[in-house]
Amino acid sequence: MPFRQLEQSKPFITLGVLLLAWLIIPTVVKRFARASFYELQAPIEVSASYARELQDFWSLRTRSNTELIAAGKELSGITARYEHAAGENSALRREIERLETLLQLPSFANYRSEPARVVSRDLTSWWQRLVIRKGSRHGITVGVPVIYSGGVVGRVAEVHTHTSVVNLISSPEVRLAASFEADDRPISFQGGINPPLSRPQGAVEFVPLDLYASAADPKPLVTSGLGGMFPRGLRLGTVIRLEPSPDGLFKTGRVEIDAKLAELTEVIVLLPLDPP
Repeated sequence: MPFRQLEQSKPFITLGVLLLAWLIIPTVVKRFARASFYELQAPIEVSASYARELQDFWSLRTRSNTELIAAGKELSGITARYEHAAGENSALRREIERLETLLQLPSFANYRSEPARVVSRDLTSWWQRLVIRKGSRHGITVGVPVIYSGGVVGRVAEVHTHTSVVNLISSPEVRLAASFEADDRPISFQGGINPPLSRPQGAVEFVPLDLYASAADPKPLVTSGLGGMFPRGLRLGTVIRLEPSPDGLFKTGRVEIDAKLAELTEVIVLLPLDPP
């Protein structure tokens, strides 16, 4: 009978020994083991990403010529609109430079854009993360901004040789200095706990009492450019509700983030040319 009890408790004893050994191991060894495991795992995820792209390529090869012609016409229209928008963007940039020179205002920090493909995503309630197919070999460092056409994606949290982990702005781990689009006063933005299959949301704090927002009158929220690598004016989301904080000195509110955040396949990493 004691022998049978010993046999039944062997898995628990083994688990206890492993946990005790893990607690005793120095932190440096743990970090090295974690990084080594990630570097071994990363090629598998990257290969799966390339395989998905190859599968999409061959699925497109099965399309008929009529479908391809229609897609080509639609692409030509989109290209023409983008060319027009690029011309307007150049004109606006020249006007901004002229006004900055006239008013003796400091220019925005210069950044280099590094496009990156999304390898995988983890959108659980606690972890809101993306893994992208660019790493230290491409000059990416921890803390740099990641953006897309709709605004801010998040911030690089971990950098490996060929991949990087990005904390989304919907993650509780991301806190940024923000401001309303029509107001320069800085406020605090932070991601929150977002249940799966729901629209990503965040929160704002330390909002001045004279500012108002509601579902009928939402206010765009952008980065303020203070206290970090994020340039000013990048869109974060829309504030749909503001309420007085418990201390009555400020307001707090809820921020709706673009639902495209959970469907991105390509992002842009902003790398400062003159890092702080």
